[in-house]
Amino acid sequence: MASRRKKGDGGADGADGAQKSTSRRGGRGSRGLWNGAISFSLIHIPVSLHTAARSSTLDLDLLDRRDFAPVGYQRYNKSTGKVVDWDDVVKGYEYEKGEYVVLTDEDFRRANVEASRTIDIQTFVDREAISPYYFDTPYFLVPDKGGERVYALLREALEQSKKLAVATFVLRSRQHVAALMPVDKVIVLNTLRYADEIQQEPQIVEAAARKSAATHGRELDMALKLVDEMAEDWRPAQFTNTYRDDLMKRIEQKIRSGQTHALTQPEAEVTEQRAPGGKVVDLMSLLERSLEQRGRGAANDGAVRRKHSAARRRSGYVRSARRA
Repeated sequence: MASRRKKGDGGADGADGAQKSTSRRGGRGSRGLWNGAISFSLIHIPVSLHTAARSSTLDLDLLDRRDFAPVGYQRYNKSTGKVVDWDDVVKGYEYEKGEYVVLTDEDFRRANVEASRTIDIQTFVDREAISPYYFDTPYFLVPDKGGERVYALLREALEQSKKLAVATFVLRSRQHVAALMPVDKVIVLNTLRYADEIQQEPQIVEAAARKSAATHGRELDMALKLVDEMAEDWRPAQFTNTYRDDLMKRIEQKIRSGQTHALTQPEAEVTEQRAPGGKVVDLMSLLERSLEQRGRGAANDGAVRRKHSAARRRSGYVRSARRA
């Protein structure tokens, strides 16, 4: 079960930490999580960094199944056993057993003032050069006063060259590698995972290659036709978190039925029925049915549109007759 993360859980590094820090300090988000500049060659663009992603997960608490009381996370002093208020928590590096050097945000800044205040562009690469699994967390880059003209110049250069700018910068005591890309009229900075953070599984690739079946001409033609018929412009707003709504309906159902403390047990699994030889379904048949279904759907959509158009025309005639 997911649980609500209490204030102060985990480190402050990365996007989550930066976002928590913003909420704790109140109001900082309006002027950015980070203020500095984009730098490449002799170009210097003052900018601020703003969160571009938000969580839509359902807010759940951990409970003790014996009395359904909330189970909380606590920061406690390991010497006294007492709970420590978040405002009294600082970071420290253990240089000897039990001996610490205390570090503040100013120490992280002074470690390398340039790195902590500059998004330093190292190179430019083709947009397709970076595999999707390297992308991590998106942020908006907003020009600060005096940087608008050069910011617009960089955004337009990225747009027309079809390139991404690869840069390094420090956020909340951690150095990141990032890609800068133009999106509409904004430059989006997307942090990237380092190469050693990507799980290398060559045996999986080899196994997939061995298991891949040869494609047949007619099957491929039909698959391409199906792809073409289902293709449309990307509209992100049409995709919503419907599972969250479904889960809320399930919660409301349990409340209405008085089963708020009932522990739902899993149902027996249904074994998938397979045809002889291990084939679940005939591929050609599936492709043909899919194309037929798409055709019927298009015809139904056309009939609905014609019906609505006729209704609008009749409504127009009625309004005209009334005015007459």
